[in-house]
Amino acid sequence: MSTLLLKNADMLVTMDATRREIAGGGVFIRDNVIEAVGAVHELPSGADEVIDLAGHVLMPGLINTHHHMYQSLTRAIPAAQDAELFDWLQALYPIWAHLTPEMIRVSTQTAMAELILSGCTTSSDHLYIYPNGCRLDDAIEAAREIGMRFTATRGSMSVGQSQGGLPPDSVVEKEDDILRDTRRLIETYHDASRHSMLHIAVAPCSPFSVSRELMRESAVLAREYGVRLHTHLAENVKDVSYSLEKFGMTPAEYAESLGWTGNDVWHAHCVQLDDAGINLFARSGTGVAHCPCSNMRLASGIAPIPKMREAGVPVGLGVDGSASNDGAHMLGEARQAMLLARVGFGQSAMNARQALEIATLGGARVLGRDDIGAIAPGMSADCVAFATDSVGMAGGAVHDAVAALIFCASPQVAYSVINGRVVVSAGKLTTVDLPAVVQRHNALAQQLAALARAAEAP
Repeated sequence: MSTLLLKNADMLVTMDATRREIAGGGVFIRDNVIEAVGAVHELPSGADEVIDLAGHVLMPGLINTHHHMYQSLTRAIPAAQDAELFDWLQALYPIWAHLTPEMIRVSTQTAMAELILSGCTTSSDHLYIYPNGCRLDDAIEAAREIGMRFTATRGSMSVGQSQGGLPPDSVVEKEDDILRDTRRLIETYHDASRHSMLHIAVAPCSPFSVSRELMRESAVLAREYGVRLHTHLAENVKDVSYSLEKFGMTPAEYAESLGWTGNDVWHAHCVQLDDAGINLFARSGTGVAHCPCSNMRLASGIAPIPKMREAGVPVGLGVDGSASNDGAHMLGEARQAMLLARVGFGQSAMNARQALEIATLGGARVLGRDDIGAIAPGMSADCVAFATDSVGMAGGAVHDAVAALIFCASPQVAYSVINGRVVVSAGKLTTVDLPAVVQRHNALAQQLAALARAAEAP
């Protein structure tokens, strides 16, 4: 057994039941579990490894509830820079058709490195396109190597353009194959134990890319195994119009009709969720992954997050795909969540601590976990520390170091502990050779674009 002591933090943000903030606080960790929390005099005096966090804010690791990590290969593609959701997808589907297993692995590590360095310790990923032998296993392998706690969702698309769907037929799968592979992944990888590093979830892509039957059968399959369900819903006005025209129902009504509500379900975006949908989600405990940067980037609108939270809807934070956000800074995403709520609903719509709560406890609830999101005895040892002496925090941290994390320029993490393991030390990622990963990632991004251009050439 090994022990780790994090001590002398200027401020420890626990996010525990009473939301304690402890000046001069620290955390004592044994193996992968938090054993003691408090002021330095309340903790053991030593450990196998001791990190002095004077000049830092220590807090729970941030939790990302929605991502498409492979999209880091197609950031800032010119044809998709100024498009709304449907046009953006149609510009990128032909490029994604050339993805390879190596591209999935390397893009996953690139995206996870970016997240970890921004304070994220747990992330979900929604991989719904599987050309050229790509498998969810490729992303799982990458996550294990880099050391991130992971909810890997087996996404899917089964309704191509010839059947009235949005994606080209070349990137959709047969529904029997989807369900068979989903079952294989759950049986092979899903770990339901406390402090698990890997969950599998079932995640048909969206109502405009899969059939009613696949949505319904996916819900049955997920509940057979006791795993969670995830999809996109009510992302923009076209999404709502499609649902009304195709199914004669709002997106929330459609979800309910197929068994896609409940405390084992979370939907991404829900920007255009109406009052009836909000009430339905609140009654049923259905979660929402709020992705403010993506929603602004694609001009999807402002999600009614304050109204959702007031009603009791579980809300977590998501950076969304790396090609609809083009960045993945979780602390920065929390900042944008606060600012966008104020633009849409007034100055008192969200404060800094509420934004941090959505990014920690909110994400844990949305992912169905009670072992992450807070620093307390018995919780998983996922903690991050941000230095307060950066130029971006100057003049802010001296007044309220916790609020300054949200109001001031978003810093990179100084230390990150995931499952009791130090994965970032003094700002450096310790688990992979990041320059080499980025170099290979950039080469693969160029290769992917070149393959797509060659396929389009006459």
